[in-house]
Amino acid sequence: MHKYLISSLFSVAIALPSLPAFAETEADKWNLQDLYATSADWDKDAAKLEAQLKEISGCSGHLGESVKRFKACLDLNADLLKRYARLASYASQFHDQDTGGTPGLDLNQRAEILGSKVEEASSFMRPEVLTMGAAKVKSYLAQDKSLSIYAHPMDDILRGASHTLDKKGEQLVATFGMATNTGQTVYSTLSSSDMPWPKVKLSDGKEVVIDQAAYTKYRSSNNREDRKLVFDAFWGKWKEFERTYGVTFYEMLKKDSVYAKVRNYPDSLTQALDANKLPVGVYNMLVTQTRANLPTLHRYFKLRASMLGVKEMRYYDIYPPLVHSDLKYPIAESTQLMLASVKPLGDDYVQAMTKAVTQRWMDVYPRPKKRSGAYMNGIAYDVHPYLLLNHNDDYESVSTEAHEWGHAMHSYLANKNQPFITADYPIFTAEIASTTNEVFLLDHMLKIAKTDDERLLYLGSALENLRGTFFRQAMFADFEREVHSRVDKGESLTGDAITKIYGDILKSYHGDKEGVVKIDDLYAIEWAYIPHFYNRFYVFQYATSIAAGSMFADEILKGVPGAKDKYLNILKSGGSVYPYELVKAAGVDMATPAPYQAIFARMNKIMDQIEAIQAKRK
Repeated sequence: MHKYLISSLFSVAIALPSLPAFAETEADKWNLQDLYATSADWDKDAAKLEAQLKEISGCSGHLGESVKRFKACLDLNADLLKRYARLASYASQFHDQDTGGTPGLDLNQRAEILGSKVEEASSFMRPEVLTMGAAKVKSYLAQDKSLSIYAHPMDDILRGASHTLDKKGEQLVATFGMATNTGQTVYSTLSSSDMPWPKVKLSDGKEVVIDQAAYTKYRSSNNREDRKLVFDAFWGKWKEFERTYGVTFYEMLKKDSVYAKVRNYPDSLTQALDANKLPVGVYNMLVTQTRANLPTLHRYFKLRASMLGVKEMRYYDIYPPLVHSDLKYPIAESTQLMLASVKPLGDDYVQAMTKAVTQRWMDVYPRPKKRSGAYMNGIAYDVHPYLLLNHNDDYESVSTEAHEWGHAMHSYLANKNQPFITADYPIFTAEIASTTNEVFLLDHMLKIAKTDDERLLYLGSALENLRGTFFRQAMFADFEREVHSRVDKGESLTGDAITKIYGDILKSYHGDKEGVVKIDDLYAIEWAYIPHFYNRFYVFQYATSIAAGSMFADEILKGVPGAKDKYLNILKSGGSVYPYELVKAAGVDMATPAPYQAIFARMNKIMDQIEAIQAKRK
C-alpha cells in the first residue's frame, strides 16, 4: 500500500569521509522535538501502533465486505503506515546524531522490529484486493469519492495480479523477509567491523590504518606514490576475502533469482523494475547509450591526466581533486548561495526554501560519533523533512547542501500537495530533484565567479560529479545486469569469477586497452566493496536521474515555456503517478537516447570551458 516506505526510509547518503568537529550552536542541529518531545512520547506512539496492528488484523478476510469496511481498513492502514514513518524517522535520526549511544541503538532496533510487524500485519492487503477483482474495486472507488486517493495504489496492486500469491503465500514471503538478508548482513559485519585493515607508512612517515574512511581520505592524496600504496594495501586486503565476499554476494543473487521465479517474472531485472512499472528498455537504453559514448568519459580521463600532470593515467589517479582551492563557504554563506541559485524555480519555491532553512531541519556539522555522509529524510508526513549534513566549509559541502535541499523541497512539495498514501516517491524521480538543484548551483556560481581559478573549481566539481554519478553508476548498472543475468540462467559464480566480470567492465569503461587509464588486475576486486550491489538494480537510477535533471534544468534556464511548471509538477505529484510516465509526461522519455545525449553534451561543454581556460594560460 505504501511500497517505498518500508524498504527505503531515506534518500541514500552521499559518502563523505569523517571530518573534524566544528564549533556549532543549537541552530546548527536539527530539532527532533518536532517529531517527539521526548523518548517517552515515542513510546506512547509506539504503543498506539501496536494497538493499530491488532486492529488491522480484523480487516483480514473482510476487506471486500462493503464500501464502508473497505474505506475503514484502507484509512487504518494509511494511518498505521504514517505513524510508523514518524516513529522510524525519530529512531533512526536519534541514533545517527550519536551512533555510539546505546539509547539510540536500542530505539533503532525497536523501530526495525515494528517495521517487520507492520509489513507482516498488512501482508493480507494485496491478495485480498486481488481476490476482490478490478471490477469490484473500481465500483467501490466510484461509490465513495473520498476513496479517490487510493485509486493509484489500487491500480498498482491490481496490475500485479499475476505476480501476487494467495494470503498464505504472501504471509510466508513476508515471514521469510526476516531470514533472507544473510548475504547483506555478513557483508556489512565483515566490511564494517571485522576486516583486519592493513597499516601503511606514507611518504611523510605517518603510519595509517587503511580502513574505509582512511581509504576515502588518502586515495585523493597529492602524492602519487601514496595513492598507489593506499590502493594496493586496501584492495589487497579485499582480495584476501574474495572467496567470502563471493559467497555472500552469490547468496543475494540467488535470493533475487528465486523471488523472481516465485512471483512469476522472467528474470530479476524485470521484477526489480516492475515494482515502479519501469520499462526494461530504460535500463537497457542507459547501458547502451553509455557504452556508445565512452569516448566522452575517455576525454575526461585525458583531461584529468593533463591537469594532474600525469603521463600515464592509472586507476589510483581518478580521485585527487582536479582543482585545489582554499576558498571557504561557512554554512550561512553556503545557504545563501543555494537560495540565490534556485531563483529560476520561481518565487513560491524560493520563499518556501528561505523559510525552511531557518527552522532547524538540518544537522549541519560533523562531530564525534555522528553518522558520516549526508541524507534527507522526508517521510515524517505531518512534520517536515530532515537533512543530515557534515558541512566542511568547502565547495563540495555547498554542492552537497544544494543536493540534499533538492530532495527536501521535493518531499515538502509532495507532502503539501498529496495525501500521505501517495506522497512518498521512488528513487527514479527522487534524484531528479537533487540533480536539478546542482545544475542551478553551477550556473549561478559561474555567473558570480570573479576569477578563472574560481571557474575551474566549479567546473571541475561539476565534471567530477558527472563522472561519479553518471558514468560510474552506469558502469555499476552494466555489471549488475550481467551477474544477475548469469544467476537467473542457473550459472554459479565464485568470487574470482565475479572479479573477472567486473574487471572486464571496469577496463572497458576506463579505456584500458586504448591506454586511457591502466587498471591493475588487483583493483577489479572493487565490486566486493560496493554496498549498493546488495540492493538490486538500485544505482542505475542515479544515472537516469542526473540525465533527466540536467535536461529539465537546461530547459528551465533557457526559459523554455512551461518547462518550470512541468518540472515542479513532478515534485508535487510525489508517488501518485508511475515515475516513468510522470517524467515522460513532463517531456523527458528515459527510454530514448535524448536525455543521455543531453548529459554527454553537458559534460563535453564543461570540458570545453575548462580547456578554454587552460589554453589562455599557455
